[in-house]
Amino acid sequence: METKGKRIGLMGGSFDPIHYGHLVLAEEMRTRLSLDQVIFIPVGRAPHKHADKMTMPRQRYEMVMLATLDHPDFEVSSIETDREGVTYSHETVSQIVRESSPEDKFFFIAGADTLMELESWRSVETLLKMVTFVGAARPGTDQAVLLQKMEQLQQRYSASVKIEELPELDISSTDLRKRIALGQSVKYLMPETVAQYIVKHQLYLKESSHETLSD
Repeated sequence: METKGKRIGLMGGSFDPIHYGHLVLAEEMRTRLSLDQVIFIPVGRAPHKHADKMTMPRQRYEMVMLATLDHPDFEVSSIETDREGVTYSHETVSQIVRESSPEDKFFFIAGADTLMELESWRSVETLLKMVTFVGAARPGTDQAVLLQKMEQLQQRYSASVKIEELPELDISSTDLRKRIALGQSVKYLMPETVAQYIVKHQLYLKESSHETLSD
């Protein structure tokens, strides 16, 4: 009897902090792509980010755990936060694939703007052989430019690439860090459990240390 593999979404990010925008994106992708599971992967020390300006990896991992506890199809991996040194996506995905069933299919979920810089990533060809890359486009994104880049990647690497346009949800980690530093409310912008964790651990009280990070 043939074994049916799982359809697994991989969603990496700083999650500094995680918010409802991240969770809505994951749920939208889960339903649209018929995913059995979405794995959140908080970055450890990413090559494209300023690690010294990020909240401690363990704390970001714990916030994602709190945010996803009540969703049966969401999981959180510590594969990058447990790793020392710079982490690269192809290494992370390769390890996850090795530890999974050969029948499983993987979908790498990222912002559609990532498509434009994807070829600067280390071993991008290796990464694209293992996954379908799914770019989440916000309303107003230049679709023509994205489609052109998607076709280039498909031709150059025989890559499987999809673009999904998502409803606007104007929440960003950058804005949340600023609001917290200013003592403003973040209610309805992130799970209450995450907000309580931030208060308990006194995170983001000085926004200037994070101002160069993306969402």
